[in-house]
Amino acid sequence: MTFPSRVTLFLACIITLSANAQSPQQRVRQYRQTRETALMDEYRQFLTIPNVSSDSATIRQNAAFIMQMMKQRGIPASLLDGVKPGTNPAVFGEVKVPGATKTLIFYAHYDGQPVNPKQWAKGLQPFEPVFITAPVEQGGTIVTTYKSGDAINPTWRLSGRGSADDKAGVMAILNAYDALVKSNIKPTVNLKFFFEGEEELGSTHLGDILQKHQDKLTSDLWLIVDGPRHVSGKKVVQFGVRGDVNMNLTVYGPKRPLHSGNYGNWAPNPAQKLVNLLASMKNDEGRVMIKGFYDDVTPLTAREKQAMATVPNMEAALKKELGIAKPDGGGASFMDLMMIPTLNINGIQSANVGPMAGNVIPTKAEAVLDLRLVRGNDITRQIERVTEHIRGQGYHVLDHDPTDADRQQYPKLIKITTGAGYNAQRTPMDLPIAQEVIAAVQTTSTDPIVLTPTAGGSLPLYLFEKHLKANVVSVPIVNYDNNQHAENENVLVQYLWDGIETLAAIMQLK
Repeated sequence: MTFPSRVTLFLACIITLSANAQSPQQRVRQYRQTRETALMDEYRQFLTIPNVSSDSATIRQNAAFIMQMMKQRGIPASLLDGVKPGTNPAVFGEVKVPGATKTLIFYAHYDGQPVNPKQWAKGLQPFEPVFITAPVEQGGTIVTTYKSGDAINPTWRLSGRGSADDKAGVMAILNAYDALVKSNIKPTVNLKFFFEGEEELGSTHLGDILQKHQDKLTSDLWLIVDGPRHVSGKKVVQFGVRGDVNMNLTVYGPKRPLHSGNYGNWAPNPAQKLVNLLASMKNDEGRVMIKGFYDDVTPLTAREKQAMATVPNMEAALKKELGIAKPDGGGASFMDLMMIPTLNINGIQSANVGPMAGNVIPTKAEAVLDLRLVRGNDITRQIERVTEHIRGQGYHVLDHDPTDADRQQYPKLIKITTGAGYNAQRTPMDLPIAQEVIAAVQTTSTDPIVLTPTAGGSLPLYLFEKHLKANVVSVPIVNYDNNQHAENENVLVQYLWDGIETLAAIMQLK
């Protein structure tokens, strides 16, 4: 062996020994640090593809992009369609690890909520991702000097629809796996990947997809990567989600708009009727006054109560940030209120306001109610309770626009329709494999991680129990102030990097 060859061999050995001396987490971090620009360039390209759930054509473009991401990382990928034609597909992949005895399925969704570009801050567009120095509501501005290849400040936010909810989950899952492979670290579990394309539509066809592809979707645990970390910034593991359903209400007035001077005091005003109806549903402290609304809530277990007691109290900070003098709830804590069902008004509309306001009695008034359900609630029963309350206020309930005969017969008419919805889900906190997930996440944080029986948001996780008899745990990774479902959505760059490390650790369950 020549001298140069000996030197080369010696240096290779030193590099190998150095790599072996690093912990898996350090090696994953090093992988990310050397590829930040490439990772972010790919993610920004992903965010440029519109992903509104109802637009099936662009949803399919997103699915194709994810499949390409998986192919580049050596993950065999396919589309899982439902029974009905035209279903937004799930993207599926699987990696079998020699010697592994457990299987985890990592879930995220790639579809997003509808957008109104006019509501976004100046310079921001839903599908033109840019870095901002901070949330625009806190004075953040666009980083106009950034170009590909520049260093990326971890305190920046990346704006764009889906940047936090929930393309961030897709990005972090796939890059966590890639970081392990490129760092020569073997996962300890078999891995499956499931990326849904209609979560924001209420996962209407998810049950069909799960039922149709049961053989592919067996696992020891579903790992849900969606939603925000705790308000304190601490990492969190959640053991359940609320259920959700929307109720659409339309109250009717005259068949045509009427002059409010000529007909005021005589023609019934649907806007006035609707606000009176809505006011009857809750008291001044925000408690729902509908009979039986809270009756069937499943009590928390002793283990769940113990976890609740350790969740950091961030209410003072939230009140200041959000400009709230006194929260609803009659003095109950933020976390306690998360454990009971809710009734909220998502939106209300009748005629015009502002510069377009006219002196009219409108023809109708509309509102959308959002019902969040907890363990023990049944979606059909909860809808019927609200409907019975409305009937008790003197309304004749329709599922269609009123006919002339309806108008002549009933003085108070309302149309009620409901969207797709689902019940709540909760996994036992003492489940052994869930404890292994907790331990893995804790290895990535010097702070104690937060454990909660349920998240405030909703996902159709009960479907995994119903169709697959599966256990489900959530590990959110994005910032709590991400503006999900709203204008100026954003994700904190450092939390994307943290998410990669967290998920890589879970892929190495002990």
